[in-house]
Order: sequence, then structure tokens, then C-alpha cells
Amino acid sequence: MKQTIEQFGGQCHDILKQNPGPEGLEQVRQGLERILSDADILAQHLGPDADAPRKIIYEDPELKFCILAHVFKGSNESPPHDHGPTWAIYGQARGTTEMTEYRVVETSEDGKPGKVEAFKSYELRPGMAVAYEAGQVHAPKRTGETRLIRIEGVNVTTVKRTPYELV
Repeated sequence: MKQTIEQFGGQCHDILKQNPGPEGLEQVRQGLERILSDADILAQHLGPDADAPRKIIYEDPELKFCILAHVFKGSNESPPHDHGPTWAIYGQARGTTEMTEYRVVETSEDGKPGKVEAFKSYELRPGMAVAYEAGQVHAPKRTGETRLIRIEGVNVTTVKRTPYELV
């Protein structure tokens, strides 16, 4: 029997309930990489009819993490950001994302953006997933259509996030 997103969400719940730290996050990241090779799940949530840039496909009622399907048409570049007080795992299903990680060189004060400098860039290709812990600043760049499954520690639309700008 094939796995569903609900079953995967339940597995993530069990992992994070037992180990909410970096080791648990790494186990969830590895599980997401397995999901990225499941043609049925990808067809259901990221198939040709999918076109939502952000769609929650699972939300854990207790731990509040959520699994999202993302379809980005055309090119897109996000500014450096973190996910506020929570973590995120990006899972590349289709296309390629160039990801850049940043070091905070000046924290945000009095409503002014924090300052960051790039220190690492790499490509996320189909089947790859990468985890960002709370406060880890990064920025995706896409030059064509991409499809992702992403997991957020909490729905980031509900949390305050610090703005950043390049040094």
C-alpha cells in the first residue's frame, strides 16, 4: 500500500514528539526525501493541475507543523529571510532552486532590518531536501517553474519574521 501525506504527517508527528531538536528535524528531512520519490504523492499534490504557490496539504493538530505544496511558475527570487521562531524543510520535487545561505552580521534593532552576508550557495534538484533551523537565514532563486513540498515548524503566515538586507 502506498503512503499518503496524512501517514507521512503522522510519522513526522511521532519523530518530532520524541525528538523536537536537530536530530528529529534531520529524520523528518530524510523522510521528506523519500516522499519526493513517491510518484503518486507528487501526482496528487504537485501534478499538472496543481498551480497554487502555497497550499497546506497537512497540518498537525498538536505540534502545529504543516506540510505545503508549492508551485512556482516562471522565475522568482526571494530576499534573504528566516522563518521567525521556527524551522523549515524545503523539498525539491520538480525544477531546480538555487539556495543561498546567509550569516547575520548585524541584528535587527528598532524596526530596522538586520544585515546579512552570503556565505554558501548550492542547487536543490529533484529528490533533495534541506532543513533550516529557526533563525537560519536563506534565500531561494528560481529561473523556471519549480514544484516543492515544504514543511514548516508552524504556519509561518502566523508568526512575526525579522526583515534582512544584504551588507
